[in-house]
Amino acid sequence: MANPDIIYTKVDEAPELASASLLPIIRRFAAAADISVGTKDISLAGRILAKFPEALSADQRIDDHLAELGETVKTPEANVVKLPNISASVPQLVAAIRELQGQGYAIPDYPENPATDAEKETRARYDTLKGSAVNPVLREGNSDRRAATAVKKFAQDNPHRMGDWTADSKTRVASMGKNDFRSNEVSATLAKAATAKIVLDHAGGETVLKDGISYPAGTVVDATFMSAKALDAFLMDEINKTKAEGTLFSLHMKATMMKVSDPIIFGHAVKAWLAPVFEKYGDKLNDLGVSGNAGLGTLLEKVSGESEIMAAIDAVMADRPPLYMVDSDKGITNLHVPSDVIIDASMPALIRAGGKGWGPDGKEHDTVCVIPDDSYAPVYDETVEFFKANGKLNPATAGTVQNLGLMAQKAEEYGSHPTTFEIPADGTVKMILDDGTVLHQHTVEKGDIWRSASTRKAPIEDWVDLAIARQKATGFRSIFWLDETRAHDAELLGYVKPILDAKGVADKFEIMAPREATRASLETITKGENTIAITGNVLRDYLTDLFPILELATSAKMLSIVKLMQGGGLFETGAGGSAPKHVQQLQAENHLRWDSLGEFCALGESFKFLADAQDNAKARVLGDAVEAATQGILDNDRSPSRKVGEPDNRDSHYWFARYWAEALAAQTDDAALAGEFAPIAAALAENEAAIIGELAAAQGKPADTGGYYNNDPAKLSAVMRPSATLNGIIDAQA
Repeated sequence: MANPDIIYTKVDEAPELASASLLPIIRRFAAAADISVGTKDISLAGRILAKFPEALSADQRIDDHLAELGETVKTPEANVVKLPNISASVPQLVAAIRELQGQGYAIPDYPENPATDAEKETRARYDTLKGSAVNPVLREGNSDRRAATAVKKFAQDNPHRMGDWTADSKTRVASMGKNDFRSNEVSATLAKAATAKIVLDHAGGETVLKDGISYPAGTVVDATFMSAKALDAFLMDEINKTKAEGTLFSLHMKATMMKVSDPIIFGHAVKAWLAPVFEKYGDKLNDLGVSGNAGLGTLLEKVSGESEIMAAIDAVMADRPPLYMVDSDKGITNLHVPSDVIIDASMPALIRAGGKGWGPDGKEHDTVCVIPDDSYAPVYDETVEFFKANGKLNPATAGTVQNLGLMAQKAEEYGSHPTTFEIPADGTVKMILDDGTVLHQHTVEKGDIWRSASTRKAPIEDWVDLAIARQKATGFRSIFWLDETRAHDAELLGYVKPILDAKGVADKFEIMAPREATRASLETITKGENTIAITGNVLRDYLTDLFPILELATSAKMLSIVKLMQGGGLFETGAGGSAPKHVQQLQAENHLRWDSLGEFCALGESFKFLADAQDNAKARVLGDAVEAATQGILDNDRSPSRKVGEPDNRDSHYWFARYWAEALAAQTDDAALAGEFAPIAAALAENEAAIIGELAAAQGKPADTGGYYNNDPAKLSAVMRPSATLNGIIDAQA
C-alpha cells in the first residue's frame, strides 16, 4: 500500500498528547490540497508490541512501523514529520512493559538476569528497543538545524531571563583526561570493502565479541576503551574534591542515546557514591539483584526491606557532598535514574542559570559537573569559563549558531551500541578484517568499556557538500569542529580538506578543535554575528541544545531539516527532554504546557518540500500560510503558559488554526483555497469566546488519558479536544 503524502509520527509523552489536538487540524487543512497525512507508530509502547506478535491476540498486533519507516526514508518520496520520542532507559522500558501488561497485553517481563535460552532471546528483543533505537534508523541524511527566522526575532524582541555569572563561581566541569575514550582512540580509513570481527584474547582462549561486521570501502573505523579502574579513581577523586569545595556533585551522561556504555558509567558513579556500602554488603546486594546501572532509585527499592543496609546508605549519604537534584521536593537526585539527567539538556540549563544547580535544600548552588570522557567535555568547560570571564549572554543582541551535523547511516559514536562491550576478562581486544589484518587492538582489563564506531564515506561527502551549500547561502562564519590531534577527526579531515580544496572554497571555512570552536562561536554571537557549526553526530546533538537554550530559552523551537540522501525529507520537531514533567502536570491538573512551535515549523517545511517534490502549488500555499500562522503565534504571544488556569497547548492550537485559516483566506495565489478557508476563519473568529471558554473549563482537575506510555485513543481525544465548538468547525468541514 502506498504511503500517505506526509507521514506524521506517533510518539510518546507530551508531543503525543499534543498530536491528539493538532493532527485533526493538520488533516483538515491538508485535505483542501488533496494531501493525505498518515501516521506511523514509533512510540516505545508501539515498538514493544511490534516485537512480540506471538504473545498478542490478532486485534492487538501492530506492524513494525519503525522498520517500515526505515525503508521509506531511503526513497525519494519520503516526507516524514518526526516528533521526539523516548530513547528508553531500562527503568522506562520496564515501566512501559508493566503498563502494557496491565492493559491486557500478554508480553513477557524484561529479564534483568536472563538464565534460560528463552529469557536470553526475550532480553535480546527488548534490548533492541533501548536507547536511541529510532533515530539511527530514520536518519538517512545529515542534519540542518537552526532557529527559524521568526523564532529568533521573537527571542531577541522578548529576551528570556538568564542567570548571572560571576568570576568567582565555583562551578566547573571535570573529566578524566586520560585512560578514557578520547585518549585511547585509534582510527583508520578502509581502502576497500571489508568484514570484520571483534575478539578478546585472554588467558582462557579467544572470545568472539562480534562477528560479521560489514564496511563499505572508504569507511572510517574507530576503536577505543575507557579504563574501569581509572574511571573509579576519577569518580572518587571528584566526590572528595566536591566535598572540599562545598558545591553540588552532578554527573552528566547520555544513558538514553549511548545505551550500552553510559549506563555502565552511570553504574560506576552510583557504586562510587555508595562505595562503603558496596564494600561491606556486596554479596547481599548481588543476591538482591542490585545493579548500580539502573540508578540509585532502583537500588533503594530493592534494599528497602534491609534496615541495616538502609542505615549504612543513610550514613554514607550524610557524609557525601550534596547531590544535584532532579526534584528537590521529592528527593530525586542526579543519581536516581540514568535517563533523568541527559547531558545535552542538563548542562545548557545549568549554564543558562548562571552555573547553578538545585540542591537537596531546594536552593541553587554552584555545581561540579562530572563528564567522565574528555571527547566533548571541553565544549562545556570552555562555555563555563567564557561566561565566568564575560558574564551572561544577552539574548536580545546575540547572534545565532546554526548546525550542520554528520549523522547519516549511524555515523560516529551514536552508531556504536552494537559494538560496545563491558570486557569480561583481562586480555587484548582485536578488530580483525576478513583478510587477517588486525585493524585495531587494545590491552584491556576486566570491566573496561570497549567500543568501536564507524562513519561511511557517502555521508561524510554529503555532509561537506551540505556545509558548502549552507555557507554559500548565508555567508556566515563557518567552522568545522574537528580536532587534528584526535584520531577520528584526523581521518575525517582526510576527506574534508581535499573536498574543500577541489571546490575552491577552503578559504570560506575554518577548522578548530571543539574547545577553540566553542570560544570562537561564543565570541561571534556575543558580537551579534552568526556562525555555522559543522560537526559530527554527538556534537550535533549537544550543540543544538546548548546554543538554542542560551539564545531562545529552549531547543524545542528549532527548525530541524534532514535532507535524506536519496532525495526525501525528514522534518524533526525539536527536543522532548522536559516532556515527562508536562505529562505529569496534565495528569494532575489537565494543563499541557508543551509548546508545539517545533511542530509548526516542521510542518511548514514539509508542505514546501511536498510542493517541490509533487509539483503541488496548493501545498506551497499551505506551507507559506503555516509560516504566517507561526509568526502570528509569536507576535501575539499565543504560546502555552506553564501555569494551570492560563492558556495551554490546546489554546495555542486554536490560535494556530485560526491564523492559518486567516492567512489562507487572505492570500491571492489560490482563489479556491481562499474561498474554502474564508468561512472557517470567520467561524473561528466569531466563536473565539466560546472556544476559549470551553478550553479553560477543562483545566484544573485530573485528566485520564488511559495510560502514560500507551494512551487510550478515545480518552486522549476527549482530554485534548475538549471544545465542542472548535471540534465542530474543524470536523464539519472535512
